[in-house]
Order: sequence, then structure tokens, then C-alpha cells
Amino acid sequence: MSPVKAEIIAIGDELLYGQIIDTNSHWISQELDLRGVRVVRRTTVGDNREDILKAFAEAEKRADLVLITGGLGPTQDDLTKPLMAEFFDCPIVENPEAVAAVTEFFKKRGREITPLNILQGHLPACCIYVPNVVGTAPGMWFEEKNTYWMSMPGVPHEMKKLMNDFVLPKLPEIFSLPVIVHQVIKTVGIGESWLADLIRDWENALPDHIRLAYLPSLGHVKLRLTGFGSDTEKLNQEIQDQINLVLPQIDQYVYGYNEETLETAIGKLLKKSNKTLALAESCTGGYISHLVTSVPGSSSYFQGAVVPYHNQFKQEVIEVKKETLEKHGAVSEETVIEMSQGVKKLFQSDFGLASSGIAGPDGGTETKPVGTIWIACAGDGFVETKKLQLTQDRMLNIQLTAVAVLNLFRICFSKN
Repeated sequence: MSPVKAEIIAIGDELLYGQIIDTNSHWISQELDLRGVRVVRRTTVGDNREDILKAFAEAEKRADLVLITGGLGPTQDDLTKPLMAEFFDCPIVENPEAVAAVTEFFKKRGREITPLNILQGHLPACCIYVPNVVGTAPGMWFEEKNTYWMSMPGVPHEMKKLMNDFVLPKLPEIFSLPVIVHQVIKTVGIGESWLADLIRDWENALPDHIRLAYLPSLGHVKLRLTGFGSDTEKLNQEIQDQINLVLPQIDQYVYGYNEETLETAIGKLLKKSNKTLALAESCTGGYISHLVTSVPGSSSYFQGAVVPYHNQFKQEVIEVKKETLEKHGAVSEETVIEMSQGVKKLFQSDFGLASSGIAGPDGGTETKPVGTIWIACAGDGFVETKKLQLTQDRMLNIQLTAVAVLNLFRICFSKN
């Protein structure tokens, strides 16, 4: 079965200027992928005649389906409709049904319709009119030049309505769609290149219809397995078999699958074991607490947190010894050990986590440069620590530290 190829063209200067983020293309790609349509190109083009026509011509050569968003307003800089008429060599004519719909739209809202608004009901003669019940710019469907085309407004809720009501239901009518199945393995605590080396033999032995992609992000690497075929149940089983084969090699780094986050995985561990957690955050400023409490139901295992930036409050609130701070400093193994133990005691929790470091961009020294972070996890009868040497970027250091702290807890939990 040949794959159905799609291209998405987003039109508008505002997208190129960064004034608006193109969430439309991302959403469309996800919806097409779920239905076995492969997006081969996403193009953003400004409000320029030559550039738009060139994008149309190139898409025609590549794709079975072209989805266009934007450029359908009533003003002169909205070029999509006239250029589609030019590209398909057909005139723009009044569409009585479209004019009536636009007129009714304004009437229902008690607004006066202008001649410019009425022109939105004038469409290329070669298109099929697709009503837009939540806006004034109609959708336009073309079956031209051996390709199917759909032009939609750039307003996200209008685009989604047209996609859900018209485009997506139409796909199985016009295409023989393959089945595409994804499964994602979530890992933490290992870099992409090290992970690739570890599973090289397994990756090389994957069958041709199952592909592997490495998707790195801050502190994490996702392994996405994608299977292509005609039987969803069979593909899911084949991918699960491959996951079972690779897990013994990477199990210590795996915290979850698909949409699961590290904080969700940790919440499950705590809930299942009926254990509790507390946090003492210095350099992370409450960011780890934010992640933990973003999980619904976290109140059943999260006792609380303190953010003792000043040494006075490390001493007074979580009982870090004055001598420890004077001898070793706030950014030290000795201090985070006492912070983790102190917050565990303060909140009467089963585990205490702590972070202290120099997030930057200032505050570093020759012996403790920016990016030096100490983290700790305290439980009943143990404390484990780790020193991090991170970057010069403050926010990046906070985010990476949060991942490292949660991962340290995950490791400690599995060992104790």
C-alpha cells in the first residue's frame, strides 16, 4: 500500500515575523498521522504572490493532499483565494450559498455587512464550497491536477471545525489509508549518543516496517517506534515485542511510555507505595514543586516545600547547621544532605529532596562556577547525593536540575 502524502502550507507574514505561532500545522500533522496520512512537508510562506504560487507548484509535485491555512480575509493582503483561482486557471464568481451564509452570520450578530464582507462569498468557480459555520471565510475544496486541496482560515478554531467536519471524514472516502502505530519509550539520565550505542544491535535488527526515532529534550530522550501496515492490533503487538526485546538493556533509564511525564511516573510510585515527599529548593526556586503539583492527585503524596534562598532560613526552617554552611558553603554536598533530612523531618514525609546551586548568570567562583549544583534525596536510613555541572543559562539550569532531582528520587526509590 502506497503511503498517502500530505503537505501543509501556512500563509501569512505574521507567521514569518514571529507575531503569531503556527499551532495550526502542528495540530493538523497530529490529526493526519492518527489516520495514516504522512505529512512530507510543512511550509510557511508570506503574503507574496510569487512565493505562494511557487509553494503551490512544489506541493503539487510532492503531495496527494495539500492543506492550506490563512490568507482568506477580506482585505487586499489576503491573497490565498485569488492565487488559488490563478493557479487552477478558473475565475472567481459569486457563490449564492456562500454569500447567504456570510450575510446570515453578520445578521445573527447584529452587525452590518459591508461590500467587502460580501466578497468573501465569491469563490473560484472550480472549487467546492465548504461552509464555515463559526466564521466568515468559507473553506474551499479542490480536486485539481491529480491532487486534493483544501483551503481554510488561519483562525485555529475555524480551521479545526472545517477539518473535523469535512476534511478528516473525507479522507477514507478518497484514499486507501494505511495504519500507522506509534509507541514511545521515555528515558532519563542517559544522553542520546550513549543510548544509541547501547541499543545499536537491537536498532539494526528492527524489521523494515518498524522505524525508530530519537527525540531528545531537556534531560530526557524519547524513543519513538513507528509501525506501518494494515492491521492495528498486529502492529501494536509487533511493537510491544520489540519493546520487550530492548527493555533489559535500558530498563534502568526507562520511567514511562507515550504521554507519561517524569513527575507523573513519580506520583504513581508514591501513590502505589503509600509514601510521601517533601522538597527543599534553593536554586530551583519552587520549580520542582510546580512539576510535582501539576499532577492531579498529588496532594495524596506531596507534603509540602520550602524555598530557603537565604542561609538564615536554611538554618531556622530546615535546621541546616550554621557550622556546615560556614565550613562548606550553601552549595555543597554537606548542605544538601542536611537540607533533605531537614525538610523530611519538617513535613514528616518518607522522602526529602533538596537542591542548592549557582543557577547563574552571576555568582560563580573559580571553585564553584555557574552551573554547579548539588542535589540530595533522603529516605529512612539513607541519603544519596549528586553533583551537577551544568550550563551558563539560568532557566536551563533550573529545568535540568529539576529533572535530575526527580530522577535521583526515582533511582533511590527503586533501590530502597
